[in-house]
Amino acid sequence: MSVAPAGAKNLLPYEKRRTFAIISHPDAGKTTLTEKLLLGGGAIRAAGQVRARGERRRARSDWMKIEQERGISVSSSVMTFERNDIIFNLLDTPGHEDFSEDTYRTLTAVDAAIMVIDAAKGIESQTRKLFEVCRLRDIPIITFVNKIDREGRHPLEILDEIQEALALDVTPMSWPVGMGSDFFGVYDHIGNRYFTSTEGRGGPLDTIKPVEGLEDPELIGELFDNIRDDLEENVELGGAGYSEFDKDSFLEGHLTPVFFGSALRDYGIDQVLDFIADYAPPPHAQPATGGRTITPEEGKVTGFVFKVQANMDPKHRDRIAFVRLCSGTFKRGMKLKHVRAGKPITVSAPIFFFAEEREIAETAFPGDVIGVPNHGQLRVGDTLSEGEEIHVTGLPAFAPEILRRVRLTDTMRVKQMRRGLEDLAEEGLVQIFKPSIGTNWIVGVVGVLQLDVVVDRLKQEYQTEIGFEPVMYNTARWAEADDRQKLDKFLETNRAHVALDRDDKPVYLFKNAWEVTYVGEKNPDIRFRETREIVYTAD
Repeated sequence: MSVAPAGAKNLLPYEKRRTFAIISHPDAGKTTLTEKLLLGGGAIRAAGQVRARGERRRARSDWMKIEQERGISVSSSVMTFERNDIIFNLLDTPGHEDFSEDTYRTLTAVDAAIMVIDAAKGIESQTRKLFEVCRLRDIPIITFVNKIDREGRHPLEILDEIQEALALDVTPMSWPVGMGSDFFGVYDHIGNRYFTSTEGRGGPLDTIKPVEGLEDPELIGELFDNIRDDLEENVELGGAGYSEFDKDSFLEGHLTPVFFGSALRDYGIDQVLDFIADYAPPPHAQPATGGRTITPEEGKVTGFVFKVQANMDPKHRDRIAFVRLCSGTFKRGMKLKHVRAGKPITVSAPIFFFAEEREIAETAFPGDVIGVPNHGQLRVGDTLSEGEEIHVTGLPAFAPEILRRVRLTDTMRVKQMRRGLEDLAEEGLVQIFKPSIGTNWIVGVVGVLQLDVVVDRLKQEYQTEIGFEPVMYNTARWAEADDRQKLDKFLETNRAHVALDRDDKPVYLFKNAWEVTYVGEKNPDIRFRETREIVYTAD
């Protein structure tokens, strides 16, 4: 067991926070790693089981019914735990690209990220996309090469791919000792430790042996000659061919420490937790409107909503806004200004999360994520403050690439359908558009799987069955112009193609990519945007 970072007890509360996300391609082992980090942090008694509960549970981060049935993450979740006087706020993100919009917004609320890579597959497409988002935000990346207990690519090949494909310096912090059927464990050459199992090759981690190096008899006596030779070669070539660890370079996003491990069998978990505690950054400054930067040491509270989740407790039809605190000391019962609405709200029942489990948050600090129950007042992108007229910036919205018209099975449930779609749009799961001509709403999504989730959740949570019908359009773009009169004239002339999003911002519906280019060239004064920043001004 590790000890607390030097001087941790003397740190200010916000300096003890480590808020990080886990990103990966689907099936790289992200959810399993999440479970084992929670286990290693003492937050659960066994993977899949909540502390103080007698029955085994499924993955705590995948708490929605559809997630458990399909074995995928479709919604970001937050889990907070304490280990050695350091507070960890772990944000688990969907790996499937159809839910990438939720992931992108969640990344605005973290200070670091763990990138999980399958040892057999290397860097996959969704991993690369999520990495680029982290790079744009200068988020430090810790790499965890997972599944080394199975047959995989050579460690040096994986390191080279990370370095070349992502233009990122790498520092190997540990090495696999064999792979697949000849997997013996993990060698931590930084800390001179050998992680292995008393059950033989491939068993779960239960033994940590201090060693003096590769020539230590404890190490030599357990390994096949070819495995030891390969390990010695990896360490030697790794030391000569890759960068030494540099904390500043890591924090600036130029270098990634690489840990090899097996989330399923617990190898590498404590090393990653120790590294996050020792080297991951505390809460960072947050950009805001007017060129303002919000720093965590400021005395007054500010925070922003990066996610809204409806019906975490279906019995109470609740709606929870996930608020990342940027500055100040939050206390339960505080009155904060809802900047968009220009009205104060009393936060009387704030919560800390453990996936869908929750407890009342009496006090919270910069870097923490609290849940604020509300009745629809708070939206993604909203800012809360102790009176200052300020809006946190940087939260993106993306134009949908799939459009469908909603078909209601029971026309007597129109009210429930609209309530459900508005709630899901508020979460960011889908976008809803109200055409200028016609009454049937159009749903827009990034990926087809989102449509399945919409159907499932409306049925489960709103007892409303819907289907989808094709429309003549396949994508939407937000329409903007510097000259409001020119924009209004364009929208009026093209009413058949125009709809309003849930914020009453005009969108133009296109039939195909060719039409996007054609209409843009014919109307040079109009901008058709694929993304927009979610920043609200006072109503």
